[in-house]
Amino acid sequence: MSLFQEVAILLALSALVGGIAVKLRQPLIIAYILVGILAGPAVLGLSSENEPLQLLAEIGITVLLFVVGLKLDMRLVRTLGPVALATGLGQLTFTIVFGYGLCTLLGLEWLTALYVAVALTFSSTIIIVKLLSDKGEIDSLHGRIAMGFLIVQDIAVVLAMLGLNLYQPNSAEQPGMHPLLLAATLLGSLGVLFLLMRYALPRLLNMMADSPELLMLMAIAWGTLLAAGADSLGLSKEIGAFLAGFSLASTSLREAVASRLTSLRDFLLLFFFLHLGLQLDFAHIHGQIGSALILSAFVLIGNPLIVMAIMGWMGYRKRTGFMAGLTVAQISEFSIIFVAMGIGLGHVGQDALGLTTLVGLITITLSTYMILYAQPLFARLSPWLGPFERHIPHRENADDNAPAGEQPHIIVYGMGRYGRKLAAQLELGGRRVLGVDFDPQALAQAREEGLNACYGDAEDADFLSHMPLSHAQALISTIPQREVNAILFRALRSAAFKGQITLSAFRAGDAEALHHAGAASVLRPYSDAAETAARRLLEEIKQL
Repeated sequence: MSLFQEVAILLALSALVGGIAVKLRQPLIIAYILVGILAGPAVLGLSSENEPLQLLAEIGITVLLFVVGLKLDMRLVRTLGPVALATGLGQLTFTIVFGYGLCTLLGLEWLTALYVAVALTFSSTIIIVKLLSDKGEIDSLHGRIAMGFLIVQDIAVVLAMLGLNLYQPNSAEQPGMHPLLLAATLLGSLGVLFLLMRYALPRLLNMMADSPELLMLMAIAWGTLLAAGADSLGLSKEIGAFLAGFSLASTSLREAVASRLTSLRDFLLLFFFLHLGLQLDFAHIHGQIGSALILSAFVLIGNPLIVMAIMGWMGYRKRTGFMAGLTVAQISEFSIIFVAMGIGLGHVGQDALGLTTLVGLITITLSTYMILYAQPLFARLSPWLGPFERHIPHRENADDNAPAGEQPHIIVYGMGRYGRKLAAQLELGGRRVLGVDFDPQALAQAREEGLNACYGDAEDADFLSHMPLSHAQALISTIPQREVNAILFRALRSAAFKGQITLSAFRAGDAEALHHAGAASVLRPYSDAAETAARRLLEEIKQL
């Protein structure tokens, strides 16, 4: 077959296996690696030309690092709270130290053990963002904390890649600069880049903003130019691409550039994982299954435990720590890229890449289901998670977070726009209202509007024991998810709440389902608003 035919078959297989992966609720990374294994010499032997695929794979990694740098806004980094820094750095330190010891016990040579231990620390931002977004938890407290320490990990992986290049920037056949000269050149280049970020790049982007196609072309050209420049200095192309993206991160057009590059990144990364699967040597992998299972157990259990321990010590509830901890229960595409770079520099062999890939396949597959079914998993494990919570978890205690005042007549779960409007109207009607939400920004907005509000998660049944239920006459949920409303309703019944429970139905069929579950009162925000608007319009039309 020609190269074009091979690529066509690989793309068709990727679409087919990717469709199966989506049905199984698995990330596409797993599907792509499996397609590479299927097409490789060990199974079907469909692909024989590796150099073109390798070039596309390198371009994909370069675009990935460019997008990572593009989304790393320093204003966001400066606002990272202590919990994000503490959990991020604590998890990195724990995994490297204990992972290195475990790898050594498994018989790995010291440098290979260090590479694998560092690779075990990185979690996949792409996968976590997708899973949390699908569950509607990206704005929750544990979602925001997870995004915080994932940013810490992204910074760490770039620093690790830079450290690799400084350790051995060039091959033996092509000796490079003296390390001091290389450092001076790098600092000088960063100085020039800072000046461009400050004065030239924002103006250049604004000039090209009228044409989205030209804007995207300029961004890709800028990324590849800096990647090529870093390569000529003996550094990796990935470092140059990251710095190129980072230089545009503080501009007003970064979101427009990032949104256009995301699809290109995902398509090109397909070839990286296909190429990875094609290169896997089953002769090495067969003897590494035991080690991969042990290291996978370490990642699946050890990483969440250290995050829970740090967050519990800082005053967060065990549920928040558990939900955030699950996001580090897998390794990242960066883990595989990091080890692949080590192979290119001659530090480690193919066996390290095979071991890391096996751990990635196992941990990504299992952790995906752990995150998707986190609530029932927490319900089963909750009795054993007491040591990961202080006696008084002050950061989420309703009494500590709510403004001082008299006991509320009505508790409103959900401080979105509808919930805030409803709470304000109830306050105008002479009722004291306490708002509850798990989104820190929604809470801040509610407090700016003069409403009493505290942090709380409707899916956390234990949290209800800290709420003033005995004094409340009613509890209203404006949460749009039917499943969450059902969980809250059952928890209130278990807590013997005697007041009126009112839930909200935002989708067709939700009201009937909630009534069937036992809810006596159900709000229909969309239909109620439409009926009110129609009545007002009819009155106005009559007056014409």
